[in-house]
Amino acid sequence: MSLPLLVDFYNRLPQFRLGDDEDLWAAGAREAVGTFRTAVVERYSEGTLQRILATADTTARRAAALAIGLVGTVASVPTTAAALRDDEDALVRRFAADALWELWFRGGTDDQNERLREAARETDAAKARAELDALVNVAPAFAEAHNQRAIWFFKRGEFARAVEDCETVLRLNPYHFGAAAGMGQCLLKLNRPQAALRAFRRALEINPDLDLHDTVRSLEALDGE
Repeated sequence: MSLPLLVDFYNRLPQFRLGDDEDLWAAGAREAVGTFRTAVVERYSEGTLQRILATADTTARRAAALAIGLVGTVASVPTTAAALRDDEDALVRRFAADALWELWFRGGTDDQNERLREAARETDAAKARAELDALVNVAPAFAEAHNQRAIWFFKRGEFARAVEDCETVLRLNPYHFGAAAGMGQCLLKLNRPQAALRAFRRALEINPDLDLHDTVRSLEALDGE
């Protein structure tokens, strides 16, 4: 399929702009996004979407980043992470960041992916922890299962255990800016500012748009005292 067709599909969507409420946009655009997704699945391979994400046309890159988030697999993580790091267009980077989270949640089998989503939504802390432990045991290479357990630990003040899981995430998935940033927050709680600074710098290397620049400058100033 020609590249302009993907752009045409994208231009039929209610346009999302930086600063818009993403949840409100998604709610209003649900049907249109579903139509966009169907059209992409019918006409584009994942490899083609990856190639479009590296083209010169800004709208095409926006469309490809959005499409990868909807239909892509973990095979698209390196390409999407490159767009997040290097693309000059802020909206491409925003779609790429959102897409990466979607891809990470698809890092296991279909059953494991669904179990992870259920665990992340579970309001009973004990049940969530039990399911995350079970997932980590059955799928030790599923990086996002470790990351969601790190979040579980962080929320309960178990910062050292959260750091251990974040380290595992980054070993399995070096593009995981969420784990790097989360590890930095945990290290601050553990009064390890130099290690936290390294973690935050790593997060910003992956995702320069994270709201961490002031924190890094403060830690750098502290480190220089």
